[in-house]
Amino acid sequence: MKPTPKTIFLSLAILALAGCAAQSSPRAAKLSCCAKAEVPAAFTDKSIYQTESTWMTDQRKQIKLGALAGRPQVVAMFFTHCQFACPIIVNDMKRIEAALPADVSGRIGFTLVSFDVKRDTPPALAEYRKTRDLPAKSWTLMCGRPDDVLELAALLGLSFKENADGQFAHSNVITILNAQGEIVHQQIGLNQDIHETVRLLQQLINN
Repeated sequence: MKPTPKTIFLSLAILALAGCAAQSSPRAAKLSCCAKAEVPAAFTDKSIYQTESTWMTDQRKQIKLGALAGRPQVVAMFFTHCQFACPIIVNDMKRIEAALPADVSGRIGFTLVSFDVKRDTPPALAEYRKTRDLPAKSWTLMCGRPDDVLELAALLGLSFKENADGQFAHSNVITILNAQGEIVHQQIGLNQDIHETVRLLQQLINN
């Protein structure tokens, strides 16, 4: 079967981003709705913003990943029905946000992308935002099609698998992207020390 452009891009991106992530994090991550548009020419070959996928936010807006460009992003994949790890991941992201100086935090974006394509509709994400008190100014919540979720997970080096009870076993990873969507750091695990993550975010803003 002749490989498609998307398949070629995905294979190259996974190899490139895996090397970047390995430099930032010596340990491997462990387990524990939507049209197409042209790829902006400004993104580098290491940017996850090159993908053609389109996502739906909790505010029912269709966006491409490139809409996140322009400021560093703190990104995690999750699902709203998670009973253990995801609330901790979101709390870790809120800890990172709270630890940033006021002149820096307003220039950082925080993005949550759902694994659960069946239940995490825009209304479900909107309710989650309200429950978790995630301000719309800095936080983006998104859902997408199954293939696009799989692609993004691969680009971020994450694994996930749905169980029979509707829960997901998944990697617990918070990824830091620079303004162009390149992976610069990954914080692996739950309740981790956020000092290095905060330092790198400040560095991205100040450079």
